[in-house]
Amino acid sequence: MLYVIIGEDRPGTLNQRMLTRPAHVERLQALQAEGRLIIAGPCPAIDSPDPGPAGFSGSIIIAEFASLEAARTWADADPYVAAGVYEKVTIKPFKKALPA
Repeated sequence: MLYVIIGEDRPGTLNQRMLTRPAHVERLQALQAEGRLIIAGPCPAIDSPDPGPAGFSGSIIIAEFASLEAARTWADADPYVAAGVYEKVTIKPFKKALPA
């Protein structure tokens, strides 16, 4: 089943985010290689594709996991969690409707 993982950044953590990004992306690339990643990306803190020093408010990942618990376990092990970038992580089952 698909799950959406919504990570909300702690204010003032842009530096930690950038330092931790390679390890975070590596895990996403592993999901992609397994054919389980639907989409992933950051949410700019301002209305711009390149927010500069404004940074990001969080990230969204939609991927396939065996269960909600498996998605939670994967999300809890994210480098952004360990580095204190994410202040809150929400995980919900997701049903893709479109595009078909």
